[in-house]
Amino acid sequence: MLASRRFAGLLIASLALVAACSSSGATTAPPTATLPPTAPAGTPQASTGSSTLTIGMASTALGSVLVGPNGLTLYVHAGDSATSSTCTGACATAWPPLVVTSGQTAALASGITGTLGTLTRADGTVQVTFNGMPLYGWQGDKAAGDTTGQNVNGFTVATPTGAPMTSPSSSGYSGY
Repeated sequence: MLASRRFAGLLIASLALVAACSSSGATTAPPTATLPPTAPAGTPQASTGSSTLTIGMASTALGSVLVGPNGLTLYVHAGDSATSSTCTGACATAWPPLVVTSGQTAALASGITGTLGTLTRADGTVQVTFNGMPLYGWQGDKAAGDTTGQNVNGFTVATPTGAPMTSPSSSGYSGY
């Protein structure tokens, strides 16, 4: 009986803690933004209230890659150009474009050289480009260091040099 009461007490305390954390927005992951109405769900962005979206660099099993503000790997698509993104519809759901909202700017973290730019997508959102290539997240990556989108449907990890990475894919995913 005493063990049941202790278990019930621990359960209630745990639920209260979870509720408090979720209502306060506390998180151990890097912040991500509330998405603008036109951005596809899962779009990597800067934190709410931030005027700068910072692109960083991380070491992965494939080597150094660019990462979005959420710490997840960024990708480029072989069919894109500096003025055009070919990833729309279901593709943009699986591969959320890295976008900036009105008033935001994109910046590279210290130590990364290259050229940032933007392009306006067909849906009116403004997508960030690196060395002329539009940047995307990938729905299959769940944690920092994941590169499961490498060589999937024409996407490769975005590297700090801008050169395409041609190592084998770590995922067999082939559709949206």
